[in-house]
Amino acid sequence: MPPRSRARQQPVREPSPAASENESIEETISQEEVDEDDDDDLDDEEPTVESAMPESSTEGLKEIGNLASWTVSTAKPGNGVEQLRDEDTNLFWQSDGPQPHTINIHFAKRVFVKKISMYLDFENDESYTPTRMSVFSGTGYHDLQEVTTMNFEQPSGWIDVNLEGVHEDGQLRTFLIQVCIHANHQNGKDTHVRGLQIFSAEPPSFDSDEVPFTSRQMLTELELR
Repeated sequence: MPPRSRARQQPVREPSPAASENESIEETISQEEVDEDDDDDLDDEEPTVESAMPESSTEGLKEIGNLASWTVSTAKPGNGVEQLRDEDTNLFWQSDGPQPHTINIHFAKRVFVKKISMYLDFENDESYTPTRMSVFSGTGYHDLQEVTTMNFEQPSGWIDVNLEGVHEDGQLRTFLIQVCIHANHQNGKDTHVRGLQIFSAEPPSFDSDEVPFTSRQMLTELELR
């Protein structure tokens, strides 16, 4: 019987050190490209600045808070009227004294207020969040009368003050507005308010030929109303 032939085994080739090194370099380069893409995405992101414009409709209205003199009962350094009036609602007024806490908005001339909006944020402020607040109006501090009182649970965002019933046209006629905070969440002592806006109705537009007066003083009076 002829001898059985043995199948020849092919030798196993091990990858050369140079090939392994090249593969490692390619993997490193690919990972660096992915990291660079992630860094580019992060660079494109900008810090969020929340707008101080109320979410509810302000069509036909204009903000007139810049016409008034603003004061507060107390304020923590760096958290005063400037922060209250800033367009960034990440900033806020923080009181620094006993309750009640007040915000006073004093106009040199009588104005017709159509809307009052304030920004509160329970999620960020917690015990600094107002739970009971009143709004007063008058010609001065000596004759302030209550316009409305509001109670809050966990307010978040822009909140409109109810001005229904103040006048048949729904406009508050006033020289002085006072916002008074009586109590805070969890019996907190001091308070945070992140924005306060005062709106008046836009004056009607006229052609110059239709306006029965053209003096600067009379046009200013029309602008306020």
